[in-house]
Amino acid sequence: MFDEKVLPIDIWITAFVDWLVNNYRDIFQMIKWPVEQILTGLDIGLNAVPPIIIIGLLAFCAWRFSGWGLAVFSIVAMVFIGLIGFWADTMTTLAMVLASVLFSTIVGVPVGIAAGRSDRVETIARPFLDAMQTTPSFVYLVPIVMLFSVGNVAGVLATIIFAMPPIVRLTSLGIRGVHPELVEAATAFGATRSQVLFKVQIPLAMPTILAGLNQTIMMALAMVVIAALIGAGGLGSPVIQGLNTLDIGLAVMAGLSIVLVAVVLDRITQSMAGKN
Repeated sequence: MFDEKVLPIDIWITAFVDWLVNNYRDIFQMIKWPVEQILTGLDIGLNAVPPIIIIGLLAFCAWRFSGWGLAVFSIVAMVFIGLIGFWADTMTTLAMVLASVLFSTIVGVPVGIAAGRSDRVETIARPFLDAMQTTPSFVYLVPIVMLFSVGNVAGVLATIIFAMPPIVRLTSLGIRGVHPELVEAATAFGATRSQVLFKVQIPLAMPTILAGLNQTIMMALAMVVIAALIGAGGLGSPVIQGLNTLDIGLAVMAGLSIVLVAVVLDRITQSMAGKN
């Protein structure tokens, strides 16, 4: 029935992306520039710092927010990653995750606050967030490569799109979860809209916002591995290399390093949310 009535939407999309690349290349380079600078700085900085200092900082954060158990686990996990030869790749992955989470937070939290305070913004943002979360992660890679070329920066941009929805949704949920009587009381005592936001709504919504940050970090870690398919470095590269050459040991060790980093970051951010 549909053999002769197929809409050529794929051809239209390809033509649209080609048109964007040919006419707005400068704008995409402007978008790419700050991401490239932050990522390069983090990558060089993390790889230049002696491992003992990185391990010490992670252990201190783990002890500060969770206790001695997680601090000891963090030390053991990071030393193990160094001993199996993936320290530099782990630092590059950490730089990509930090850059992705930074830009996701800078954009996502204000959007989430606006969505939490306005039904109209929530209605407009929801279909975009649904599309960002349900689109298969591999589908992001093709237009990202066409618009931003290959490499770590393109990988970070794909990761930002993939990891941003949780922090937007949970920030909005946290703001909407503040009891209306508290907002009314603050307003009755003469607080302005900005004072209500920064002194009542955001502090009370902070545990939910931090839960969104936790989910964004986890999704960023998952996506930076997939981003290795478009030339992004870090721990994704040995995973892809291991799969291509059937070197199971290489792929498993790189995957195990990702799991250990994810567990450490997840427990630290969960503990931060719990303390708030």
